[in-house]
Amino acid sequence: MRFYIVPATAAVLVLSGCATGPTHDSSVAATLTSTSQGDIGNAIKQIEAQTGGAKKADLLLNMEKGELMRIGSRYKESLAAFEVADIKVNEWEAAAKSNPAKLMGQFGAVLLGDGSRDYEGQDYEKVMLTTRMAMDRISLGDLDTARVDIKRTHEREAVIAEFRAKETEAAEKEAKEKGIKADTKELNGYPVETLNDPEVLKLKNGYQNALSHYMAGFVYEALNEPGLAAPGYRKAIELRPDLPVLEEGLRGLDKRTSFRRQKGLTDVLFVIESGNAPARKSQKVSFPVPTGRGLIAVSIAFPVIYPDKDAFNISQLNLGSMALPTALITDFNVMARKALKDELPGIQLRAAVRAIGKGVLQDQANKRLGSLGGLVGNVMATATEPEADDRMWRSLPGRVFIARSFMAPGDYEFRIPGQADGANKLKIDGRYMVVPVRVFRNKTYFGEPVHFGKAGMVAAATADVPATPEKPSSIKKKVTKPTPNVVAK
Repeated sequence: MRFYIVPATAAVLVLSGCATGPTHDSSVAATLTSTSQGDIGNAIKQIEAQTGGAKKADLLLNMEKGELMRIGSRYKESLAAFEVADIKVNEWEAAAKSNPAKLMGQFGAVLLGDGSRDYEGQDYEKVMLTTRMAMDRISLGDLDTARVDIKRTHEREAVIAEFRAKETEAAEKEAKEKGIKADTKELNGYPVETLNDPEVLKLKNGYQNALSHYMAGFVYEALNEPGLAAPGYRKAIELRPDLPVLEEGLRGLDKRTSFRRQKGLTDVLFVIESGNAPARKSQKVSFPVPTGRGLIAVSIAFPVIYPDKDAFNISQLNLGSMALPTALITDFNVMARKALKDELPGIQLRAAVRAIGKGVLQDQANKRLGSLGGLVGNVMATATEPEADDRMWRSLPGRVFIARSFMAPGDYEFRIPGQADGANKLKIDGRYMVVPVRVFRNKTYFGEPVHFGKAGMVAAATADVPATPEKPSSIKKKVTKPTPNVVAK
């Protein structure tokens, strides 16, 4: 028995590798729990302990760190962590443009499992990284540099789109050459329905989100650039149609940026975020492998998306006696499933290569040693199967809602209905104002509000500038930029 099985088993161990050590999800579990229970200080200490030494420049851990700092209203430190992470994504962008085959070459790690590959970030995470940097700069009162990050976000989306098109073409070609058909119907026990529900199928792609484009519109508008604001609002509507809040962003743009604007009122944008992004967990499923003795089933690990229970729905917020309806602008649970759906054919291709190797082991053991050998071969093949890659930016919010309204400057009682600690004093002031909030079932984090300009101040240069010009870049106008003011809580 040893003569046949030990060498084969050793080969599988070398090719497949054993998954050891904690997964990313387990590494950040305590941090996320501390955050949701209201102990953001301890959560930050935990993530800082993980981002030392060799992990100092780690992409994923710095994204987690930046988000936790943002929840704690430590915007400068948040931005610093995001900038470290952004270096890695910039390197990915450069490779995607100059040498895409190098990135696709990570397929060479297929036999070791996806967890052995360099983590490049989910595509929607790459987009959200520059979006978050822009939002941090907004909270710091720096609209000019936020504008730069927004422009970089749009450029990043274009790089992602072009690279994924090339990658899909290459993967399809490789699958055809290997005679492998990527079909989720062949994955016995995999919850395919989670990837094929209507919300997932409605998404145009796995990287663009309406929040990023709405914030682009808002920043351009606050900088008195309505010609550039309009495309941002329009794209947000395209990504999340039939939402009155988004439609009004575009429809009311001309009025808000002209002398017709309501005098003495503040245009307030509330960004309400709930819960955390979903988790990816490993699940073993049966994968059919053809052999000389017919099809045999091999156990292979695939990732499954599990939504966060704290990412609940928020239908309205209250200011004094006034209720403002909210709109769900981005759902990262849905985006994560869309990203996985798009990624699954490649995962299947890499899994098929591993499965074929394991299938050969089982088949040879069956041939030479009968049922006992086949059993041992199956046990060893299963034992050496690495866990599915569970790396995701977990501290991102699960859902993002917005509300927007003109309000008279003054002091208000701001409340999130249903939250025991969901009340806070809010001083409304300025021409434009942004109010960030992060909500968990047991804790509400009120971020630092920030306002720009003075209520009722209208820049004269905007009077004759249309909001939807044919060529925004050709418009020549003097830009009057509002003065930022960070409002104390």
